[in-house]
Amino acid sequence: MQRRHNEHFKRDVVDIVAGEYYVSRDAEIVTTLLGSCVATCLFDPEVGVGGMNHFMLPGQLQPGPIFASEAGRYGMFAMERLINELLKMGARREKLVAKVFGGANLLGGQNDASRVPEQNVLFTLEYLQLENIPVLISDVGGTVGRRIYMFTDSGRVLLKRLGGKPVRTVARREVAYQKNLREREGSGSKVEWFRN
Repeated sequence: MQRRHNEHFKRDVVDIVAGEYYVSRDAEIVTTLLGSCVATCLFDPEVGVGGMNHFMLPGQLQPGPIFASEAGRYGMFAMERLINELLKMGARREKLVAKVFGGANLLGGQNDASRVPEQNVLFTLEYLQLENIPVLISDVGGTVGRRIYMFTDSGRVLLKRLGGKPVRTVARREVAYQKNLREREGSGSKVEWFRN
C-alpha cells in the first residue's frame, strides 16, 4: 500500500495491490490496477464511508459451487475484511452498495489460469447477492486491464481501460502473485474451515 498526495484532486491517494484493502471516511482516493483480479468498492451513502479490496482467487479451480472450492477462500477473506472494516467505521450492512471491476482474461487461452478471471467475477457477484448488497455498476471481463479510482467519501469511481505495456505488467504481477500464494499453500499455510 502506498500513499501520495495528488495535486489535481487535492486529496491523498492510496494505491493498493492484490491482497490488500483500504477503508476511509475521509476525502481520500483509493486506486488499483486490475487484470484478472477483482476489486470491489463498497460504500454507505448515509454515513459517507467507503473502501475497496483487490483480490485474486488462486489455487486449483474446479467446476462446482464457487463457495465450496479452494478458490473461494481468498475472495471470502477479502470481502469479509472489507465489510468488517466498514462496519467498524460506522457503516451499516443494510445500507452498503457495491461497484465491481476487473476479471479480465489477459493471458488468453482456455486453461486453468484463464478460468481465474471468470471465477473471480462469479464469486464476487454471488457473494454480494447472498449478502443483499446491491451492485450499482460493474465493468468486468474482456481482455483489457483497468485502473480504478474510488472516492471514499462519495462512492464515486473513475475507470480507465488499459492495453499494451500496462496490461503486460499487470499480467506478470498477477502470475508472480499467484505463484507465491500457491507456494505458501504448499508449505502448509492453508486455511482450515471449521466443520461440525
